[in-house]
Amino acid sequence: MGEKGIAFFSGGKDGLYALHLAEESGIDVPYLLALKTTIGLSPHWENLGPLKTLAEATGKELLTFDMGSGSGALAEFIGSLGVDYLIAGDVLLEDHRKWVEGLAEKAGIDALEPIWGRNTLGLAENMLKDGFEWAIIAVDREKLPHKALGYTFRSKDDLEGFLEAYPHVDPVGEFGEFHTVVLASPLFEERFELEINSVEEGDRYHWLRFGLVRA
Repeated sequence: MGEKGIAFFSGGKDGLYALHLAEESGIDVPYLLALKTTIGLSPHWENLGPLKTLAEATGKELLTFDMGSGSGALAEFIGSLGVDYLIAGDVLLEDHRKWVEGLAEKAGIDALEPIWGRNTLGLAENMLKDGFEWAIIAVDREKLPHKALGYTFRSKDDLEGFLEAYPHVDPVGEFGEFHTVVLASPLFEERFELEINSVEEGDRYHWLRFGLVRA
C-alpha cells in the first residue's frame, strides 16, 4: 500500500500545483478538501459550483468542511480518512504554514508543503512550464484594480505583461493581492474557459461570480 494524502483545494493555482508535485513524488491523493471559512467572505467558496466541476476533472473526491466547527473538529475529520499527508500550497506565509503543521500533528499525519520557500517568480514560471493556466477571480481592492479580474495566465508573456502593469504585486499573489482559478493543468482531462457572470464588491475584494466552460 502506497502513501496517501488529502490536499487543500480552493480551485486556485498554488494548492493544485502543490497537489501535482505531491503526486509526481509518488503520493496517491484521493481527496480534495474545501473549507468554508469563518474569517470573512471567500470568493472561492462563493463559487463552489464551478469548483466542483474542477474537482470532477481531477477524478478525486471533493470533501467540504465548515470551519465554524473549529480546527479541532477539522483535525479529527482529517485523521479519520486514513491518509498519511495533509498537502497545502503555502509559499511564504509562515503563520498559515504553522497552522497546517499543527492541524496535521493533531490529525496524526504529516504536513507536506511542496512549494514552501520558493522564489515566487520562478514558481509562476514553473507552473506555466508544467502546463498550468489560471485566471484571476478576486483582487484586493487596495492592491489591484477591478479591471485585473479575469486576467488569464497561459504563457510567460502573460505573466510578464501582468508584472509590467502591476510591478508592486507578487507574481503568485502570495500576499493576498489576488486569487485564482485554474483553467488547465496536468491534473485535468480537459481545459476550461472562464465565463464571467457578474463582478461583486465586498469589504476587501472585488470578485467574480463565474462559470467554467469546457474548451
